[in-house]
Amino acid sequence: MFEDRKQAGEQLAEAVAAERPARPVVLALPRGGVPVAAVVAERLGAPLDLLLVRKLGMPGHEELAAGALVDGEPPQAVYNPEVLAMAGLDERDFAVQIEEKTREIAERRARWLAGRAPTDLAGRTAIVVDDGIATGATMRAALRGLRARTPEAVWLAVPVAPPDTLERLAHEADNVICLYRPRAFQAVGLHYRRFGQVSEAEVSDILKNFDQPERRSE
Repeated sequence: MFEDRKQAGEQLAEAVAAERPARPVVLALPRGGVPVAAVVAERLGAPLDLLLVRKLGMPGHEELAAGALVDGEPPQAVYNPEVLAMAGLDERDFAVQIEEKTREIAERRARWLAGRAPTDLAGRTAIVVDDGIATGATMRAALRGLRARTPEAVWLAVPVAPPDTLERLAHEADNVICLYRPRAFQAVGLHYRRFGQVSEAEVSDILKNFDQPERRSE
């Protein structure tokens, strides 16, 4: 049981630092992952950025996920090929959604990061952080889309997630760090004493502290 996201971040930061990532960049999934990722980035003396992911729904049935659009320059569309095959669709059928989701990502960057461009990941260790994972669908898309930005390695670091989800995600990441892997998993929030919603203002305030040249950890 973690007291809050800050404490989870402190424990996670030590676990990540112990594995000595080369030239790390920390990428948070907003909004809940930001307070956790901030502590990790501070410990590593690394840049902190967001990894924004927007669901791509089936045309006419947008509640059903066919893929996702992942932050980048340009954003990368990641699809579930089995879903597309069953529906008889291809990437062209999502052109309108991709345009819309691209605008949404840009709006979130403008709101939370003052429009700052995504961090260059070429040749670096991209460490993706969230406050926990349940099914892993969003995280899977995030990790796959991240590869297009040519990082040297992609790491996944979270305080808590179920073992079966981590097993699936292990195929998408070069290294998976998870502090607690309960088999009787129900929800991420049940593993925190305090798990309130992270506000947009809190996200912006945290990111402002990292809007400067990266620092070296002690």
